[in-house]
Amino acid sequence: MNRGSTPVTQPWIRDIREGESVRGRYHVAEKRVGTTRRGDLFISMTLSDRTGRMEAKVWDRAEAISPLFKQGDVVEVEGKAGAYRDQIQLTLSDLRKVEDTPDPSLFLETAPEEPARMVSALKNVLGTVDNRHLKALTDRFVLDPRFMASFCRAPAAKNFHHNYLGGLLEHTLSVCETARQVAGQYARLDGDLLVTGAFLHDIGKIREYEVTSGIEYTDEGRLLGHLALGAAMLEERLAGMKDFPADLALRLKHMILSHHGQFDFGSPKRPKFLEAFALHLIDDLDAKMNGLGRFLDQDPKEGAWTEYNRMFDRYLLKGRVRSGEPSEGPKTEDSGERQERLFRADV
Repeated sequence: MNRGSTPVTQPWIRDIREGESVRGRYHVAEKRVGTTRRGDLFISMTLSDRTGRMEAKVWDRAEAISPLFKQGDVVEVEGKAGAYRDQIQLTLSDLRKVEDTPDPSLFLETAPEEPARMVSALKNVLGTVDNRHLKALTDRFVLDPRFMASFCRAPAAKNFHHNYLGGLLEHTLSVCETARQVAGQYARLDGDLLVTGAFLHDIGKIREYEVTSGIEYTDEGRLLGHLALGAAMLEERLAGMKDFPADLALRLKHMILSHHGQFDFGSPKRPKFLEAFALHLIDDLDAKMNGLGRFLDQDPKEGAWTEYNRMFDRYLLKGRVRSGEPSEGPKTEDSGERQERLFRADV
C-alpha cells in the first residue's frame, strides 16, 4: 500500500460488487479475532461507511496486523470482493490505521430530512399539548440550545434503526406524530401525556452514544443505558419546577423506563398504564419500520427476496402488491408525492 496516498472512502460499500479490487477508508464497526482449525489466527471485522456495512476478513499476516488497529478506528484497506452465503465480503491483503481525524460525514449517514424542518415539525406537534405543566416541561428541553444541538445530531441506535446522524430527532418526531394520531383514535388515552412521553422516551441517547467516525457507547451508556439516563435527565429538569404534579412526574418516569416493553429488551419495568403501553407499541413500530425499510433499500441481491435477515431470522419479500390499474378516484395536486406530515413544518 502506498503510504503517501490519501484516498477518500471509495468505492462506497453499497457499490462494491463481487470480483472487484477494493481500496479505500472505512470505519471498523466491529472487530473479532479467531483461530482456524489449523490453529492460525484470523481477523473478522465489519467495515462501514455512510452507505452501509460489509464483512471483511484478514487471513494472511493476521498476527502482525491485529495489533495495528482496534474497533472504532478508521482503516485504509486493500482487498478483493467475493461472495459468502449470498453476501459480498472483502478478503483483505493490507490494512493500516488512519491517524488523521476523519470527517464523520464520510462514515456516518445523515437523516434524509433537513434538521430544521424536523425541529419545526416537532415544535408543532409539541404545541398541541394543552396541559400547562407538560408544556412547561417540554419547553425546558426545546428552548435549551445545548440540549437541542446534541439532540439534533445524535443517532437513535448503534445498529438496527435510525443509526445515523439526526436519527434520534427523526425517530422522536415520528413517534410524537404517531402518538398524537393514536390518541385521536382511542378516547381513553391522555394525548398530552402520550405525546410528552413520546418526546422524552429516548432523550438519554444523547448521553448513551458518542459520535466520531462511527457510533460508539459512552461509559455511562454501557453502565446505565439510555432508559436510566433519560429518567435522570427528566428528574434534573423537574427539580426546578416546584409545582409540577408528583403523579404526573411519576407517570413520565415510568414511560421512559418501561418503553422497551419487556425485561428481556432492557426495560426494568413493563408498561403498567395505557399511555405507557401505547408508547412502547409506537416506539417498536417506528424502529422496525425504519430498520426493515433500510434493510430492503440496502439489499444488494437481485430477485424477489432479500438476503437473510439475521435479526428477524427470515428472508423478506421485496416490492409492493400490484393489483391492476390505478384507481380513477379523485386526485389531489400532491398525488404520488410523499405523504405530508400530520403537523406540517413551518420552514
